[in-house]
Amino acid sequence: MRFVWAVAAFVLAAVMIGAGIAQRTVFQGPKTETAAISVSEEAPYLMIDGDVLNMVPGAQTLRAQGDGEIFAAYGRSADMKAWLADTTYNEVSLNKSGAIVSTTIEPAVAEDDAAEADAVEGDASASEPEASAAAHSPVGSDLWLDEFQQEDLLIAPLQLPEDMSVLVASDGIEAAPSKVTLSWPIASATPLAGPLIVAGGILMAIGVFLYILGIRHARRSRGPRRKGLPLAVTEPIDLAVEGSKKGVISATPTRRSVTSGRRAFAVIPAVAVSALLFAGCSADSWPQMAGSATPTPTATVIVPEGQQAPAVTEAQAERIIARIASTAADADATLDPALAATRLTGAVLAERTTNYTLRGAIADYKAPAAIPMKPLEIVLPQAYDDWPRSVMAVVNNEADKTASIMLMTQADAWEPYKLTYLSSLEAATQMPDLAPAYVGATQVPPDSSFLVMPPDQLAAAYADIINNGEASKFYGQFEAEGDQFRASVAADRDQRLAEFNTTAASTGSLSFESMPGSHPPLALATLESGAIVAINMNEVDTVQPTNADAVIKLDSNPTVKTLAGAEQSATGFTTTFSDQLFFYVPGQGSSEKIRLLGYGSEILDAKVIS
Repeated sequence: MRFVWAVAAFVLAAVMIGAGIAQRTVFQGPKTETAAISVSEEAPYLMIDGDVLNMVPGAQTLRAQGDGEIFAAYGRSADMKAWLADTTYNEVSLNKSGAIVSTTIEPAVAEDDAAEADAVEGDASASEPEASAAAHSPVGSDLWLDEFQQEDLLIAPLQLPEDMSVLVASDGIEAAPSKVTLSWPIASATPLAGPLIVAGGILMAIGVFLYILGIRHARRSRGPRRKGLPLAVTEPIDLAVEGSKKGVISATPTRRSVTSGRRAFAVIPAVAVSALLFAGCSADSWPQMAGSATPTPTATVIVPEGQQAPAVTEAQAERIIARIASTAADADATLDPALAATRLTGAVLAERTTNYTLRGAIADYKAPAAIPMKPLEIVLPQAYDDWPRSVMAVVNNEADKTASIMLMTQADAWEPYKLTYLSSLEAATQMPDLAPAYVGATQVPPDSSFLVMPPDQLAAAYADIINNGEASKFYGQFEAEGDQFRASVAADRDQRLAEFNTTAASTGSLSFESMPGSHPPLALATLESGAIVAINMNEVDTVQPTNADAVIKLDSNPTVKTLAGAEQSATGFTTTFSDQLFFYVPGQGSSEKIRLLGYGSEILDAKVIS
């Protein structure tokens, strides 16, 4: 009976193991689904829409093959279409039936270009849209969330939502690669394969054990005996035989010698096979018994109805700031204002251009402070689909344990982000509540009446406080406590005026005046209906002779002498300092005062009074 049960166990084990292996092989089916991208006409760019990327659930894998190096990037679909607006490209999307189709998009021709084309109708080249399209390099654009360049391009895995697309190109001039495929993993979990194989291995071990027991039982019982022929009469053993010749010779070996060798041979292979089968089962060969994770509650930020998408992500902002800092460092080292202008603008560029002039003429003049790159503490992008766009960020400077607040702008889809305002945060600065980076903030118009003071009036009001102190009509609207800039300006003016009067009070005069700068304010909304506003303000120092025979000499002031281009003047000199200031301006109805967040000041210019 033991042999019957052993055979049954062997058969059942073979069936279970075979079924488990079959689930992982012949019955499993393909592990990926692949779609080939084909186009009807060649174009420099190939844009794959997000609906194509998500036509099959799961992570996407992009493969592009062609001659030479291939470029690919992904970003928001709206940004990508704006970047491609002036060139011909192929757009790959899904039609109404869900099939992949390719459409060649021609560049949009502006009205001025169309009028010019009509004026030169006889010129065949002017009638071609490609002739008016500007050639832009896609490499390094601030619009991309990430980009890749290599031969035989393979990107895996991508996890892009439907509002993002992928751009594929060669060099932006030659046709985009023709061999492009997308693939998605197909769910192929076989949760019963593992249990079947393991259970079959256990049954096989049981069958081996039953088989060994059956052999052992048969050996013990030796089966039924038959009646044999009559045996010869047994003779008594002669005990007189010498010891070397006496004894009983056994006709059969002992039971131990019969079974031990076969048992070792049968058990070891069974255990080895089971272990091998067990090791070959992957995680998706087992049922997933773990429950779903409980989400951690987080603060909810309600996106205002109709608000557009944020201009950048945190990863984009970090990469943009790194590029700005790197370019500025190169420009600082080579004293190159043209290079600086590729990543700086506004008051920041004006101040650095002056610094390069002074360092070129004065050997020991101090270089500007490096632009900090990380870690990013705060990112507040403008929620806007069009251009120009703005992004505010707060970056900690690990070198000197300080923090900087900056505001970057992008003029259009083809321009990089440029640093427009940069200031140091005050030591005890408390930032207002801001929207998270994935929500963004709206830009506040310069003449907004929803704040306690419109942004375009802020510079003039604060300059009046600097000039008149508590006598200013705006004094009560600004928080004086903690305003280190106001205190430092007042102390500096008092010291310089005292030094001037000790030597030149009878022959000259020194006066100070603050006024709005030439660069417009920029403001982004906060969660309390207020705004963070960046402004530019100028401080002008004027020194003039009060005696007709007196002249103003600059023997001990190489900075002003270099910028003014003169060593002395009978009419005097003006020296202009540029201030970059960040304020928190509350919304209408708030009891809070306007509060200074950060500031920076550098010399801007010096001139002879005409």
